[in-house]
Amino acid sequence: MLEKISYIILLIIVLTYIIAIILGFIMAFPVGIIGLLVIIAMGLLFIKVLKDKFTSKGKEEKYKDIKW
Repeated sequence: MLEKISYIILLIIVLTYIIAIILGFIMAFPVGIIGLLVIIAMGLLFIKVLKDKFTSKGKEEKYKDIKW
């Protein structure tokens, strides 16, 4: 129970921080667009990595008995 509460608090803090960063980039309009595009690109890459990780679960099961 306490673990879920701490995750919720951390999620709220992270979302607030990300919103503040995005608003700061928008307020610094001409130069801030570059940073905003970087954040969007990193977010898209992160989503791609998560999607690949979840779809490759079957491939990992095949190799779990191999000792490296």
